[in-house]
Amino acid sequence: MRSADSLTRLATAAALVALAGCSTLGDGFKAIQDTVVTPVAKAITPAAPAAAASAAAAPAPVKVEAPVPAAAQRSFDEALRALRAGRADDAERGFKALAQSNPELGGPHANLGVIYRNAGKLPESAAALERAVKASPEQPVYFNQLGITYRYQGQFAKARAAYERAIELDANYAAAQLNLGILFDLYLRDSARAMESYERYMALSGGKDATVAKWVTDLKNRKPPAAAAAKKEQS
Repeated sequence: MRSADSLTRLATAAALVALAGCSTLGDGFKAIQDTVVTPVAKAITPAAPAAAASAAAAPAPVKVEAPVPAAAQRSFDEALRALRAGRADDAERGFKALAQSNPELGGPHANLGVIYRNAGKLPESAAALERAVKASPEQPVYFNQLGITYRYQGQFAKARAAYERAIELDANYAAAQLNLGILFDLYLRDSARAMESYERYMALSGGKDATVAKWVTDLKNRKPPAAAAAKKEQS
């Protein structure tokens, strides 16, 4: 059974879905910061605790690439309006049509990946986000989103690689650092690397996140499994 603290960390990781560019994963449509919260994400994910909110302190930009045809821009805007209005089915149809007509644009694929994940369609989410990072291999937001989906699937090695790629692209990407720390902490059971990621996140977010500060303290006080087992045998 997971501890209450572990469940809090899981909720934090899930809340980052709402903080990582879900609605305007633009890629050539317009530069955005990954602090935008979409209606879809709000409806499905838990309220963002202090840790997730602070991750917005150093957002990773979506880089603007090639100019986009006017018709594609209009289609994207229509799908975006549907998403913001909570009409996920209409948004999905719009982004899907755009992804088919303009497969070279990462943004529509990435938005589809988030919509699919929110609907519990994890294989479809992974496939769409993989297409997004293939189309736009320099967008850290897309790699962070892909890492989240991989984590949901239990593909922890792939999640780690995706988060680390996001950080390679933007060393100041706080949300990816926090996601990586949670992955090391709860899933890979690597306390040392979890500590590194949490401390990096704290530095990027100004050290004001009380929740993650508590996690860092807990990690420092945590005994290695072997030592804990030996103590239990002696008692």
